Amino acid sequence: MVKLRLKRCGRKQRRIVAIDVRSRREGRDLRKVGFYDPIKNQTYLNVPAILYFLEKGAQPTGTVQDILKKAEVFKELYPNQTKYN
Repeated sequence: MVKLRLKRCGRKQRRIVAIDVRSRREGRDLRKVGFYDPIKNQTYLNVPAILYFLEKGAQPTGTVQDILKKAEVFKELYPNQTKYN
């Protein structure tokens, strides 16, 4: 199973990666799909890559799901629904 989760990158930034559930937090990722800087509150998302993994059944962790909701990624995945995850 694949998850979208945060991976540490230095002291401040966090990468959003698609990673196999069985690997460690700092293990080898399948693909980097964005980054999140909680101090500056900056987010960069590769939306087509995120949508690809979500369509294939990847599960975002709680924190990544909150980031994706703020960026309104679920509206692109489910355009006809009013309530998202």
